[in-house]
Amino acid sequence: MGLAYKERLMSLPSTPSGDRAKRWPGLRAYVGVGLLGLTITIALGVLLGVGVFTFTYGRGLSYLSSDPKACTNCHVMQDAYDTWVKSSHRNVAVCNDCHLPHDFVGKWLTKADNGLFHSLAFTFDDFHEPIQIKPRNRKVTQRTCIDCHGSVVHQMLPEVDGGSMLMCVHCHADVGHQGRRRTTVTPDFERDP
Repeated sequence: MGLAYKERLMSLPSTPSGDRAKRWPGLRAYVGVGLLGLTITIALGVLLGVGVFTFTYGRGLSYLSSDPKACTNCHVMQDAYDTWVKSSHRNVAVCNDCHLPHDFVGKWLTKADNGLFHSLAFTFDDFHEPIQIKPRNRKVTQRTCIDCHGSVVHQMLPEVDGGSMLMCVHCHADVGHQGRRRTTVTPDFERDP
């Protein structure tokens, strides 16, 4: 401790503890902020620790790649991977090619959206088995089919933007996943809403 600090402490008159507030009026406010700060720091530390553990345990970095095996980190996706390996697209497209938009921003927004909702669904065991594609992801998949095969299917596209059309998988149900059962799709799967 510095000499000036010690001298100041020695020069203070001894008073009962109830008079501390008079001697150091800011002490109570400082301790209150300190406890609040400590509580917030601990809460953020716990959240960060749980997040890092979950990201590491769930092999989170693998999801930033285009490796189809990353999808099998979740046991529920093993069937999807196995049927993709048997499909006609296995040599020309990976999961990201069909299930994510082809533009940079759309790809990462969809990946983040799916990552969040998949994490919640798998953590709280709130998903249908066999897994079913959600309407928002079905639209993405339809757009990627058209993006790759637009020159072949342009005459089948709606005349006006947003017009109704059959989903590509109506006729090509097992192109991306060989042997896909019709029971793995939602009832409104046939038409693009």
